[in-house]
Amino acid sequence: MSKNKNIEFGFRAITEAIRAGKEIDKVLIKQNLSGDLFNELFALIREHGIPFQYVPQEKLNNVSRGSHQGVIAMISSVEYRQLDDLLPWIYERGESPLILILDRITDVRNFGAIARSAECAGVHAVVISERGSAPVNSDAVKTSAGALSHLNICRTDSLREAIIFLKESGVHVIAATEKGSEIYYKANYKGPIALIMGCEERGVSQELLKLADEEVKIPVLGKIESLNVSVAASVILYEAVRQRTFA
Repeated sequence: MSKNKNIEFGFRAITEAIRAGKEIDKVLIKQNLSGDLFNELFALIREHGIPFQYVPQEKLNNVSRGSHQGVIAMISSVEYRQLDDLLPWIYERGESPLILILDRITDVRNFGAIARSAECAGVHAVVISERGSAPVNSDAVKTSAGALSHLNICRTDSLREAIIFLKESGVHVIAATEKGSEIYYKANYKGPIALIMGCEERGVSQELLKLADEEVKIPVLGKIESLNVSVAASVILYEAVRQRTFA
């Protein structure tokens, strides 16, 4: 077993971690790995829908100097929730859902900062993709100032399907994009809302933009083209707070 609480390595340790119900962000697997122990582990990985990635030996060695046997599991620092269970619970409490969807936010510090703002703004859930998202590890928890320990984090293998589910459940979906036709504060955030934020380099994907009911933008008056995504998320979330609390 690893001394780092955020990783497990070796066939037996990872197999037992999965069977014990530990939340696992991703399993790194050495390329061309085989054998009975690997086949047993890989069957569990597939059964539980755990994201995995084939990587070269060098990457595994960089993550752990221990006897990893060609497999390393990245253990999550939070317990994930199911969106289809959480949304009815929000409605049953008589509350109007405020959901934050993060599309391809890979930087741990940005993710942690967004989580901090989201928790302060009363966001009911943060939805992330199983693949192409920042790991929910101790660094993310630290950057969030502990906010990740109080937020509902929903991990899905398809943000598209998650958005379709939200729309079918009466949630109005707003995407933040510099190409938006409307200034962010002109949108109505009082009802059930899901806000999509994309990565700084590419923004919200076209696939998700097509599903959005509305596209909004934050005016940028300086020479730099865009705000840091964590700042942009805070700006829009607190407009939602203003409208839902004071307007």
